[in-house]
Amino acid sequence: MLEFDAANIEKLKTYLKENREQFEQKLLEQASNVKDKIGEIRLIGNIHLIDNAYKLVTYVIEDRVHDVFKFAQQEGVAWAKSRLTLHLKLEWVQAIRRTLWHLLERYEEDVLIREASEPSQFYRMEKRINDLIDQFLHGFFTSYSEYKDHLIEKQQKLVDHLSAPIIPVTDTISVLPLIGAIDSNRARILEEKILLEIGKKRISRLFIDLSGIAEIATDTMKHLIDILDGVEMMGCHPVITGLQPKIVQSMIRDGIGLGLRADTKANLQQALKDYLTFEPSGSTSQFLPK
Repeated sequence: MLEFDAANIEKLKTYLKENREQFEQKLLEQASNVKDKIGEIRLIGNIHLIDNAYKLVTYVIEDRVHDVFKFAQQEGVAWAKSRLTLHLKLEWVQAIRRTLWHLLERYEEDVLIREASEPSQFYRMEKRINDLIDQFLHGFFTSYSEYKDHLIEKQQKLVDHLSAPIIPVTDTISVLPLIGAIDSNRARILEEKILLEIGKKRISRLFIDLSGIAEIATDTMKHLIDILDGVEMMGCHPVITGLQPKIVQSMIRDGIGLGLRADTKANLQQALKDYLTFEPSGSTSQFLPK
């Protein structure tokens, strides 16, 4: 396949520069849903849609494959960070494609025909131009998805960390308040976090408050029993507080018992009162184990 020669590329770049205003006007006509959001997108993500469209068209005309792919990656991250929707980007790029071909048609009429140039070589550009724009779209969507996946994973790790907040009461005593549903995944996270924190902080007594848990599946409850065994093996004594009647009934029905694994108290306040003494010390106060 013949290539579009350097002389024609320079002529086309000059033609694009001279007709930039018409190019932008046609682009906005093609992207009816996006044109009303250009200002909003610029405010949200500091993304200059018109300038970026002109840059992409220039890269495509000059056959700068590496720059097209690099630009696609940058755009993908920028749109993902700004939480902009993919359908707007798809409409915008397809509008750029249509506008570019409108420009090439005008170029043929205004330049090639006037100069009696052979247009056959010009039309050989079609596959290359469309391939480059498709590569841009592929690179954009890949970059967008990878950034979103990374962000979701990072947020999930933060949620996982917050789902097991171990709060120190004294140097050796801590409280673990649990709220919301506990599934097998969260039970696994709890096991890892509890055992690591016991070893790192040398916790000798851990109050596990379940008053914020309304229901626990049987398999998950068995996992929590295993965690209590692990806590004991680490040299820490667990105290369970706030067990709800529905959970206790379920444990009885399923034949699950705590045995000697943990002490139980009606609520966290009672446990703190039974196991700790509050003593004033000058201008400060402190909890001391009984």
